[in-house]
Amino acid sequence: MFRRCTRLAAPAALAAVLAVLAGCHVAKVLVPPNLRPAENTEDARLAAMAALQQATPCCSNLADFSYRSMLPWQPKRYTLGPGSMVANLDGTHSYFLAFRLPTASKLPYRIAVKSELNGRWLHSSYLFAPTMILLDSGFQPLLKQDIQLCEHMGWSSDTTGAFGSLEVTEPQARYLLVYSSAAQQAGKTYWEQSPAAFSNTATLQMNSAGSFDVPHGPDGTVWIGLMDKTYADAIDSAICKKATTGDGVIKTLRSAMPTVPWGNPTASPASPHPSHAGSTGSP
Repeated sequence: MFRRCTRLAAPAALAAVLAVLAGCHVAKVLVPPNLRPAENTEDARLAAMAALQQATPCCSNLADFSYRSMLPWQPKRYTLGPGSMVANLDGTHSYFLAFRLPTASKLPYRIAVKSELNGRWLHSSYLFAPTMILLDSGFQPLLKQDIQLCEHMGWSSDTTGAFGSLEVTEPQARYLLVYSSAAQQAGKTYWEQSPAAFSNTATLQMNSAGSFDVPHGPDGTVWIGLMDKTYADAIDSAICKKATTGDGVIKTLRSAMPTVPWGNPTASPASPHPSHAGSTGSP
């Protein structure tokens, strides 16, 4: 009986081995995600722009927006894109968010914002760059500002992205409108990246080509809310532009070090050596 079972098991085992080998053969033709060619950034961005232009705006006057939602007490995630409401401000279509501002917060306070890369690949991604308008109780604008985004690569998704902020100093501020102006949609954000950088969003955001500019687009994921410590630390250490090129370490050190007498052949000693000092007395 044992011999018969052994004879029956042998073909099954052989079939299993062949199946594994066949699977290995198929795996050889699969290309890892980080080796696949990047998608075309401009194609995705233009398609998103076209979808935005075809949408019917709901609002064009600052008083037309609904400000029922309270600004979150800490940054909260929002996704803007097809299906979101569209505004027409200054002749530009844009997705938007509208909030009531907390009246109990002590002035001044800061509103934090983070924009995530919109795309599978770093080189084929774009960012939603926000514009913020502060309004008073009569829906009159107190401040309008295109938010500068600065890149920060942290050790988690919470501290990775393009960060910015707006300081609220006006006691009359009651409402906040967040959208993207024509200038923001046409702009770019400086992005510094190196193979040594790390984030838990895996190697799809890794790039060995150094730094470049990430274009802005009409849609994407943004985090908005009152500033917290995590965002404040990220903003304080974020990179907003390429560092200024210096004159080199050696030249900088030479200019920073004080001049010493023995380093200058034309300098006179501070005091003569006792053996060479003039004397009127007898030896």
